[in-house]
Amino acid sequence: MGDGLQPVPHTDTPAPTLRLRGVGRRFGGLLAVREVDLDIAQGERRAVLGPNGAGKTTLMLTLAGLLPPIAGTINLEGQPVKGGSARRLNRAGVVLVPDSRALFTAMTTVENLEVARRPTGMTIDEVMETFPALGTRRKIRAGMLSGGEQQMLALARALVQGPKVLIVDEMSMGLAPIIVEQLMAKLREIADRSNAAVILVEQHVHLALEIADRALVVVHGEVVLQGSAAELREDPSRLQAAYLGAGAASTPGG
Repeated sequence: MGDGLQPVPHTDTPAPTLRLRGVGRRFGGLLAVREVDLDIAQGERRAVLGPNGAGKTTLMLTLAGLLPPIAGTINLEGQPVKGGSARRLNRAGVVLVPDSRALFTAMTTVENLEVARRPTGMTIDEVMETFPALGTRRKIRAGMLSGGEQQMLALARALVQGPKVLIVDEMSMGLAPIIVEQLMAKLREIADRSNAAVILVEQHVHLALEIADRALVVVHGEVVLQGSAAELREDPSRLQAAYLGAGAASTPGG
């Protein structure tokens, strides 16, 4: 071009909401998470699968800042976020629903929501509409709720914080299958409404793949397989091979 200007390359691919590059975490002499690369877009639902002890929860705790990484970088909306600070990452928009739910059991349902709520999050009335079962339990102490109701409250408490990245670790733990199916459907609705990037760590593989856009399998702290949830549902042999350690990672970073 005569004026020396160069055309700007056009791309329809948005920058990922969350990007990990080379993230690692060690426990004692064991490398629990091994150089994980991961990109997750706004509104995407990503399932993290793998056998018990594979490093899934360690990876999620590292993402949420509860464990400091020994290597790698974490970027949120294009900006680097220093790992190892749960408060910093939470304020940046990374919200974890842990497998323990971590509710204030002596406080009521509403009080649990009030202490967590931020101006950017859903209102208490909005989350009560999302989880009608909580509406009749507003003044009940969290410790008196059923397991399913406690999990609803844990999800509701995350939503009032206005997450950009919502991490849900083992939502089905200790719950009856019918309750798990209801919560999975609700999580899909939440992802669609909030447009947050959702990361779901789950042992119920078939249920996780029903609501996820993409999935990855972690074995011995390493991502051994990545792909679309639809493809993995149609070819369960790939998942089986990955769980047995024979999978080959695909689509790096994606």
